Amino acid sequence: MLSFDIRSLESHAAQVEGRLAPDDPVWEDRDVRPAIPITVEGRLSAAGPSRFYFSGHFSGEATVPCRRCLTEVVVHVREDAHFIFSSEGDDSADDPDVFPFDANAAKLDMRPAVREAWLLAAPGFVLCREDCKGLCATCGVDLNAETCGHVQATTDSRWDALKDAQDRLP
Repeated sequence: MLSFDIRSLESHAAQVEGRLAPDDPVWEDRDVRPAIPITVEGRLSAAGPSRFYFSGHFSGEATVPCRRCLTEVVVHVREDAHFIFSSEGDDSADDPDVFPFDANAAKLDMRPAVREAWLLAAPGFVLCREDCKGLCATCGVDLNAETCGHVQATTDSRWDALKDAQDRLP
C-alpha cells in the first residue's frame, strides 16, 4: 500500500511496506517500467504542518535492451529513498525535491514520488556483456552470435583531417 490517511500520519508515523506494479496507471508511455513490482519499504512521518517525510528504500528489476545488440538485459535496481511531501500552496512546493499534494486530500499518495525515483535510478543504457560486438551496420545480424562477412569501417573518414592534425601535435 502506497497511499496513507493524512490525519493518522499527523498523529503517528506509518510503516511503509508496499508495491508499485508495472501496470499501475502512474506510469507513462515512455517510462522504463519495472519487470516485476517495485517493493517499497520505510517509514513515513509528519515533518511539520502539512509536511511529511519518507525515509526508506525501494527495489525491483527492469528489462532494458542492450545498447549495442538490443538483447533484453535484466537489471536489478535498489536505491535508498528520501521524499518530502508538502501541501500545495506551501512555499516549498516550488522546490523540485518536494512532492506536492492537495491540501484538501484525505490520502497521501506516494506512487508519483516512487515513480520519479525509479526513473532516476533505473539505468537508461546497459550492455549485455562488456565485450558485446553489437549489430552489423549493413545487414543487422547480431555479431555476438554469428559473422556476416561485411567489413566494418574502423573510423569515419570525415574525422581524418582531425586525426592528421592530432598526429602533427608534439
